[in-house]
Amino acid sequence: MTADPSVRPEQAAGSDFARLSKKIADSGLMTRRPGYYTLRVGLVAALYAGGWTAFVLVGRSWWTLAVAAFLAVVFGQVALVAHDVAHRQVFRLRKASEVSGRIAGNAGIGMGYGWWQDKHTRHHANPNHEELDPDVAPDLLVWSQDQARAAKGFARVIGRWQAFLFFPLLTLEGFNLHVAGVRALADRSLKRRLLEGSLLFGHFAVYLTVLLLVLPPGMAMAFLAVHQCLFGIYLGSIFAPNHKGMPILTGKDRPDFLRRQVLTSRNVRGGWFTDIAMGGLNYQIEHHLFPSMPSPHLRKAQIIVRRYCEELGVAYLETSLITSYRQALASLHQAGAPIRGKSAPLL
Repeated sequence: MTADPSVRPEQAAGSDFARLSKKIADSGLMTRRPGYYTLRVGLVAALYAGGWTAFVLVGRSWWTLAVAAFLAVVFGQVALVAHDVAHRQVFRLRKASEVSGRIAGNAGIGMGYGWWQDKHTRHHANPNHEELDPDVAPDLLVWSQDQARAAKGFARVIGRWQAFLFFPLLTLEGFNLHVAGVRALADRSLKRRLLEGSLLFGHFAVYLTVLLLVLPPGMAMAFLAVHQCLFGIYLGSIFAPNHKGMPILTGKDRPDFLRRQVLTSRNVRGGWFTDIAMGGLNYQIEHHLFPSMPSPHLRKAQIIVRRYCEELGVAYLETSLITSYRQALASLHQAGAPIRGKSAPLL
């Protein structure tokens, strides 16, 4: 499956999205940016190599935990590059995108690229739809009060106070990515399973071997814990503001493409640092409308999209990063109310 489902949405002549799409195309914002991505990929690769070089040079010192924190951020940046590659923002051809995505995802950070691409494609097609978006499927967390009423076992225990446990649970997200990628190998529908598995287990083997060759066992475990936990927090902190706390759709509640993407997404205000830290995903509305748009164009696209939504009377939400977290946590707390037997406000 392609991770760019919106290249063929409801583009019937005269539709709201078709008119917006023409405005964006006429502005040249769908043009590829090979120079930008050459520089970005080169910098991330240099930071990746530099981080592991620093790890070896620091050696058997507790300063290695500072290197672990640095590499957690670098791994997050590699994941963001893999995200852009999957959306065909970097390469036009699918083959080049798949090869690069597997190098960055499977080999680089131990993330099952094929598993993630399939999951992310379904998310883009139906964001925040309770039955169709895997990102709001009940697991450890519940995203709606209906899910809370049906929750059982550990999910019911977590769900009571999930808003307070959300960020602590993100420390497990890095490990979850690894486990999910391995579990997906059992799915016969997964493309190139042998290659996916070889790259994944190759990453794990090299990663653990390097840790144990350079550090004593106790220090190696501490490095692994800090690195993977901070990696999970960083990734979760990037993705949480995008849709959490926004309207959840159910059943046949599927607005037209433009409204389906805009009304379930939230943008985050910020400058160049926010753009770099979040990989452009702070322009979540524009990204969902035009997934193959190169991320450096999203800021300019926002001006066009926001003005167009105002003309249509479509609600367009942009908040600060802190407010986005507050809204997401408040929504999680409200979703768990049936388990607690009350709906006490979080804030």
